[in-house]
Amino acid sequence: MLETLKYLMGSPGPSGFGSKSTAEQVTLNSDLRSLTAIITGGTSGIGAETARVLAKRGARVVLPARNLKGAEDTKARILSDFPDADVMVMPLDLSSLASVRNFVSHFHSLRLPLNLLINNAGKFPYEHFISEDGVEMTFATNYLGHFLLTKLLMKTMIDTAEKTGVQGRIVNVSSSIHAWFSGDPISYLVSISRNNNNSHYDATRAYALSKLANVFHTTQLARTLQEMGANVTVNCVHPGIVRTRLTREREGFLTDIGFFLTWMLLKTIPQAAATTCYVATHPRLYNVSGKYFADCNEARTSTLGSNSTQASRLWAFSEFILSRGPKAAFDLLNHLHF
Repeated sequence: MLETLKYLMGSPGPSGFGSKSTAEQVTLNSDLRSLTAIITGGTSGIGAETARVLAKRGARVVLPARNLKGAEDTKARILSDFPDADVMVMPLDLSSLASVRNFVSHFHSLRLPLNLLINNAGKFPYEHFISEDGVEMTFATNYLGHFLLTKLLMKTMIDTAEKTGVQGRIVNVSSSIHAWFSGDPISYLVSISRNNNNSHYDATRAYALSKLANVFHTTQLARTLQEMGANVTVNCVHPGIVRTRLTREREGFLTDIGFFLTWMLLKTIPQAAATTCYVATHPRLYNVSGKYFADCNEARTSTLGSNSTQASRLWAFSEFILSRGPKAAFDLLNHLHF
């Protein structure tokens, strides 16, 4: 009860910020003029506000997007407010591993540095779809595409940090909904990737799995970066409850009722983008890695989310999918030690 009251009042936590803090407030003293940031899902909502605020603080912002018109609209709005902003739009469909590789190849050809990678894009469809690679669409978009994107950009981030002395930061946007998933993540992924029967598909559980995978990715990547001695950190965030275009495929009476009943808990988009911007930029988080944040303060994941063995299993399975393909990984699942 006390925590709920603190949330509703926007009481600041140890960071000095709370649930009512905005992205502009948490970056007020940030000078990002030397930094380059990639922000996925920047065409609307939290991603667009994150892009706007980082551009306002001087960062070069790269907006990868499947919807290029939406990204160009975001760019135009930013430039109308800040004519000197440096914003680039590039094509990327996170549900396609080929598209991710093409994006990274294009980005590398520009020979740009990379200081910030914000894996923000998310999908929450009602119906069951399989990606072109043979993976359930929510998992493919929210997690696997970001997993590959991060893997392929890692060397550039490490090199940039080494050359500039500025610590690189990766932010994975997760959700408190990750705690709704229970069971074995890999077995469930295989079942929803192979089963085309939409009548047995639980969209919310699939979404929760993808957000749990973001948590696992964060903790395992933090260990990997530390072992490499890289001057790059990674953390994940829960942005809060906010009505954005993420729910555009779930509009209807029940959705409207749900948002009406929880209206006191809803954040504005500037408030929802605050934790992402805080974790990506604030000096207080220098050398902080592998953590989970909500309302601009460190928070706890679910019990399953803190399971290092499961995080390691999913990492290994994801690597196997990328190297051998989903079909081979699913077919050999029973013979592999995941």
